[in-house]
Amino acid sequence: MSNWKKTRDRMAATRPAVEAKSEMLRAIRGYFLDNGFTEVETPVLLEFPALELNIDAERTSSGYLRTSPELAMKKLLAAGYERVFEVGPCFRRGERGALHNPEYTMLEWYRAHAGYMDVLADTRTLICRISQDVLGSTRITHGKNEIELDGDWETMTVAEAFTRFAGWNPVVAFDQERFELDLVSKVEPALSKERPVVLMDYPADVAALARLKPDNKSVAERWELYVGGVELANAFGELTDPEEQRVRFDICSVERVSQGRESYSIDEEFMEALGEMPPAAGVALGVDRLLMLLTDSQSLDDVLPFR
Repeated sequence: MSNWKKTRDRMAATRPAVEAKSEMLRAIRGYFLDNGFTEVETPVLLEFPALELNIDAERTSSGYLRTSPELAMKKLLAAGYERVFEVGPCFRRGERGALHNPEYTMLEWYRAHAGYMDVLADTRTLICRISQDVLGSTRITHGKNEIELDGDWETMTVAEAFTRFAGWNPVVAFDQERFELDLVSKVEPALSKERPVVLMDYPADVAALARLKPDNKSVAERWELYVGGVELANAFGELTDPEEQRVRFDICSVERVSQGRESYSIDEEFMEALGEMPPAAGVALGVDRLLMLLTDSQSLDDVLPFR
């Protein structure tokens, strides 16, 4: 079969999902515009991608394709914007599988003078609205499970989840390799697939760009949302201390080099802006993964016409 015929068949097979995604995007924009957010567009081609330990940026002849609009959106907060959202393409090198694609659609939003629990409330309301607009219901079917998105959301700390499912507490004694292995092999598979689960308060060692809790510096204001066992969203109470952020970037750079991975130069404009950024919280949500959930699909192959 020719390449075009294969692509044509994929386009035909994924058309219901493509149409559902169109409805999703309408619902997303409706929610944010109704709640006083400004839709923004930030650069896709970057000179300085964000330094994160396990995320590799795709290099081009003149820079890098963004893995997230995070740094640019935080610059907007520093410039006085208060509520911003963006939905658009992002890229990660070497990521391909049932839940990963090198190019994907990301939704991110940020609120000045808000906390990470405030944006958790946003996330719940947003997901319920999208489901209602697309499916006419907040109850979805994913595989063998029926999930009521407007029902009970289970919340547990990372310390609780690892103690229960992996037999150790990474907040007390952190081990990077063991943490990553046990998260994927023991903790995530054990999370409920019958209701949304929020895993929160990550060890300070994996705070990334999140601030530490004022009353407990051993954990970060960070949560991740799982629906049907699928990691769907990642949120931070944002770090606004440029000195602390530089220390974290430097540590990350050393660790990446030790793993044989490329390190990236620090975006000095972002570092300067960070010192002027107000307290804020933000969320990154995988639009294609949410589309999988709403269409009862098990792989991105089922929802993306180009793969």
